[in-house]
Amino acid sequence: MASSFDSTLSNLGITRATTAATTTTASNSTTLNQSDFLKLMTAQMQNQDPFNPVDNTQMVAQMAQFSSLAGISEMSTTMKSIADKLNVTSASDAMAYVGKTVLTAGETAYGRTSGGLAGGIELGAAASNVNVTITDANGGVLKTMSLGSADKGTVNYDWDGKTATGEDAGTGPFKVIVNAQNNGTTVASQNLVWAPVQSVSTTTGAAILTLPGLGEVPVTAVRQIG
Repeated sequence: MASSFDSTLSNLGITRATTAATTTTASNSTTLNQSDFLKLMTAQMQNQDPFNPVDNTQMVAQMAQFSSLAGISEMSTTMKSIADKLNVTSASDAMAYVGKTVLTAGETAYGRTSGGLAGGIELGAAASNVNVTITDANGGVLKTMSLGSADKGTVNYDWDGKTATGEDAGTGPFKVIVNAQNNGTTVASQNLVWAPVQSVSTTTGAAILTLPGLGEVPVTAVRQIG
C-alpha cells in the first residue's frame, strides 16, 4: 500500500526510487518541512512533461499555502515562548502571596492579632438593611451588626472582637453570616473575608492559594491583598 509520502510524490509527477537509502528516509520522516517542499518543487519542474508543464497558477498557490503554513508555525512557536515566559512571571508573582493576607469569598474568618476582624460584602443590588452575624466554631452567635442601607457593590464591615455582652471573643475561627434585604426581599450577596496565605501551588498552571478555613482558592478569586 502506498504511503502518504508516496502519494505526495505521485501527485507531483515523481516516481520514488526503491533504494534502501530512500526507504530509510521515508520511514524516518512522515512530514514535509520547508526544505523538503523546495526539493520536491525543484524535482517537479525538472521532471515535468514539456508538452504539459506545471500550471503557473497552481504552483503559485502551492507556494502561497506553504508560506502561510510556515508563518503560522513560526507564530505558534513565538506565542508558546511568550506564554511560557508569562507563566514563569505568574508563578514568581504568586509566590509573593505567601505570608500576606488576601480578601476573598468565604465564610470562615480568623481574628486579627489586635482582636476582631474586618471583611466585606458584595451586594448584587441596593439593600435597605444589611446584617452581619458572627458566630463561633460551634455556631453560637457572638455578635450581630446592622450596617443599615447600602448601594449595589461592596460594603465593608469591621468587628472589634467583642461579643454582644462585651466579652473578648478570642481569635476564632469564626463564621460570618450575611443577610441583605431590600424592603423584605432578599438581595443576592457574597461575603468576603480576610485570610492569611499559607502556601502557593502552580503545578496545574494557574496559581492556587491555600488559606486556613477556606482551603484552596485560585489567585483570580482574590479581591484585595493586605
